[in-house]
Amino acid sequence: MPASSFLIPHTTLIFPKSPPEPVPSTVSRPILLSFLSMEDRSNIVVRTDKLTRTFGVLKAVDSLDLVIASGEIFGLLGPNGAGKTTTLSMLATLLKPTSGTAVVAGHDVVREKDQVRRLIGLVFQDPSTDEELTAWENMDFHGRLYAVPREIRKSRIPELLEMVDLADRSKDRVKTFSGGMKRRLEIARGFLHHPAVLFLDEPTTGLDPQTRRRIWDHILHINSSDGLTVLLTTHSMEEADALCGRVAIMDHGKMIALGSPRELKDGLGGDVISIETDGDEALCSALENEEWITAVRRHSGQVDISVTGGEGKIPAILHIADRAGVITRSITLKKPTLEDVFIHHTGRTIRDEGGNAVDRMRQRRKAFSR
Repeated sequence: MPASSFLIPHTTLIFPKSPPEPVPSTVSRPILLSFLSMEDRSNIVVRTDKLTRTFGVLKAVDSLDLVIASGEIFGLLGPNGAGKTTTLSMLATLLKPTSGTAVVAGHDVVREKDQVRRLIGLVFQDPSTDEELTAWENMDFHGRLYAVPREIRKSRIPELLEMVDLADRSKDRVKTFSGGMKRRLEIARGFLHHPAVLFLDEPTTGLDPQTRRRIWDHILHINSSDGLTVLLTTHSMEEADALCGRVAIMDHGKMIALGSPRELKDGLGGDVISIETDGDEALCSALENEEWITAVRRHSGQVDISVTGGEGKIPAILHIADRAGVITRSITLKKPTLEDVFIHHTGRTIRDEGGNAVDRMRQRRKAFSR
């Protein structure tokens, strides 16, 4: 099936025009390294080699290879149960790999886990702040655990609380905070001790759109102002698009695609222009000889045209329709999304995975408890 034909279900492919090469379903280490410049390769913060974690007979993470350079915002994208949180738990030394290796900030996560723990910041989905303490007290306690000197804590805590818009609530107990405020506090706390890499597990799950965007702004600010490496997990296409320089898409414990959001979407063959018309057959015939068109699909009075640079091609398509005597009722432009990338590689949407993922997670817990 051509890479672009997945975009509109239940369609008839009229003709393909030089479809793009399919994106490999497995990613080798040379390909992983090819995304990085020579300078980046010498400054790798996270590297995994065939990292695997099983729970009984279930493989939560299956031979995962990752290479993340200093200063990147890197996303693990996939449905619940894809292995994202398990991967993060192994990198944070909270879960021992079944096989394979992982190195974080130059230290092996199994043999040198104490060194790794000192060099990472970690924010999981579930809140871990003490709700009876104030925002300042939570930050100060965290700084003491990481042996941050008192004078540095005194200057850095107010700076970070100001950065996440909590300076005016520094003396308030965390139990009075909203979910978004707690998440912002945890991100600031994870950054307090100047970690080499900040791990964020589903950083905006359950938050309203406005709060979610504020969290994104804070993450981008931390990354740009301090050059902090960020590895985050998410099942939100919008979040991965907004934050990540590169994304690894995971499914059933395996990495199925890797690249920048733009590269992954461009690999699907460009944009889709959809035209509603009563003359769909005549329009398809008129479009057949246009070399700049990748593919044309016709279904239920609609013609879907795959092109590169869709905005600039709309006038030409309307001109062709007019010349063919075809009346256009409506025309829309659809750009590929990361959801489309996931569909292309798996044949289903991330939302389709919801129920199945819950069942798999229950199975993993049972297997783990044996």
